[in-house]
Amino acid sequence: MLRTTVLAGVLLMTAAAHAQTEPTGAYVDVNGMQMYYEVSGEGDPLVVLHGAYMNIPSMGEIIPRLAETHKIYAIEFQGHGRTEDIDRPITYPNLADDAAAFMDAVGIEKADVFGYSMGAAAGLQLAIRHPEKVDQLIGASIAYDVTGWQPAFREFIPTMSAEMFAGGPMEAEWQKLAPNKDGFNDLVEKLIALEKEPMAWENDVRALQAPVLIIAGDADVATLEHSVSMFRLLGGGVMGDMGQPLPESRLAILPATSHTAVINQVDLLYGFIEPYLQGKTPAGFMGQ
Repeated sequence: MLRTTVLAGVLLMTAAAHAQTEPTGAYVDVNGMQMYYEVSGEGDPLVVLHGAYMNIPSMGEIIPRLAETHKIYAIEFQGHGRTEDIDRPITYPNLADDAAAFMDAVGIEKADVFGYSMGAAAGLQLAIRHPEKVDQLIGASIAYDVTGWQPAFREFIPTMSAEMFAGGPMEAEWQKLAPNKDGFNDLVEKLIALEKEPMAWENDVRALQAPVLIIAGDADVATLEHSVSMFRLLGGGVMGDMGQPLPESRLAILPATSHTAVINQVDLLYGFIEPYLQGKTPAGFMGQ
């Protein structure tokens, strides 16, 4: 899940070059702000939640790829992209409540949800806080507890400051879409505070009603052990070929993949996501 500085590189690589498949953009009032969103594709609804400092374009080619088989509702969170910031902290519960209010505002009763990084944690909180709205959840670079972050990242968080981001290419990229061109520092302060937000959601994950596809890079910001632990909380990690159906939740690890590289591996992501959403599992050689 990024969370902050590690996303600077991916923004520069992806923000400029990825065309959507004829999306329709609009604004809707959500919890006191005008939230921007885009709709593309046809089929069952799939809500897409981006990472910190990102927007719809910087999610790259995975959105138009998923739009080939689903009706995509991609949103831009508070202070991100074309959505205005408001006088309120950015927290995972707030982001989840915003996603739920967005679904209500556009008439989506229930949908599959795909979140990356910050959006994955927001999607997890959406499934926890509003279980009636989430059919199946896909969390790319996700964690449920602060102890799941790599030690190097946990050591880095206390040193973070807004000055690290000021005047750089990340701010310049953000300003291209931002309604308030002077609001970047405020956003950074809120996202640094988000990095320090307690995360201890084990019991909530264990009680989840929706299945989860966990996607992680093998060099992601969350440890591999944490991804496996989450998978086990969801009933995964059992032996197959014993005459019982596999658990609905799944785990996919991308090889040679850092956090910022996860979202750019479109073919692999789609190859994991689409069968999961369709409920398809590989057949064993004994036909099980």
